[in-house]
Amino acid sequence: MPTIFLILAFISFLVFISFFVVKQQSAALIERFGKFHSVRHAGLQIKIPLIDKVSGKVSLKVQQLDVLVETKTKDDVFVRLKVSVQFHVMKDSVYDAFYRLENPHDQVTSYVFDTIRAEVPKMKLDDVFERKDDIAIAIKRELSQAMKEYGYDIIKALVTDIDPAQEVKIAMNRINAAEREKVAAQYEGDAERIKIVEKAKAEAESKRLQGQGIADQRREIAKGLEDSVEVLNKAGINAQEASALIVITQHYDTLQNMGENANSNLIMLPNSPSTASDMMTQLIASFTAVQKSSGEILPKKGK
Repeated sequence: MPTIFLILAFISFLVFISFFVVKQQSAALIERFGKFHSVRHAGLQIKIPLIDKVSGKVSLKVQQLDVLVETKTKDDVFVRLKVSVQFHVMKDSVYDAFYRLENPHDQVTSYVFDTIRAEVPKMKLDDVFERKDDIAIAIKRELSQAMKEYGYDIIKALVTDIDPAQEVKIAMNRINAAEREKVAAQYEGDAERIKIVEKAKAEAESKRLQGQGIADQRREIAKGLEDSVEVLNKAGINAQEASALIVITQHYDTLQNMGENANSNLIMLPNSPSTASDMMTQLIASFTAVQKSSGEILPKKGK
């Protein structure tokens, strides 16, 4: 009985170790007597106990490897680039991925270093920022060609960070600030120039309108004087007397306006009533002398 029990226990043990489970997105490699036999995928699998063994398992999930590379640009600026490489083992190339490549991460890192240090030194720092997609494409192309024979498919290569030295970043910020200040100064200068031009145009238009107004005012004054002289002529007052009378009237109107305006700084002399008749006499004499010299003395109306 004990022997049978032991045999049954041994058989049960062999049956138990004959079955194994492979998880989803994984692959198991079976060796028979130390030699590769087969690849088993997700699910419940069976092997010959004591003859076959699971030599290893490979994940088929997408993996990401971040690589930090320091190199020099064409304009002698040291810069650090962070590259993220996404890859996975191809389902039909599990054998190559497991047996042919000892450390895939080191292999990928080496190719990333080699590609970046071949591409970036051809570019200036500004071009590195502008053409980071070109760098990523070059990395993916080189990795795809190199890793495909080892069973790895490169999905994407991304340049996720570009970090120049701190002194370079400070200098770049100063250049950018200076450029923006230059543009701001240009806009301010253009605005000031426009303001000056528009102000000059406004002043010119104002002076033109002011001159036109003065001309219109003088024209109306002359017309009014002409009408006043005509009215006075009809009343029997000759042109000289009429002109003198109008001047005296304007004189007193001016004095009246000065009296009404308390803030006026204008002073007119003489301004006594006794001088008005003298002023009128002098004006009449002056007009008469002018007319005699020109031979155009006008007779009084009705003569």
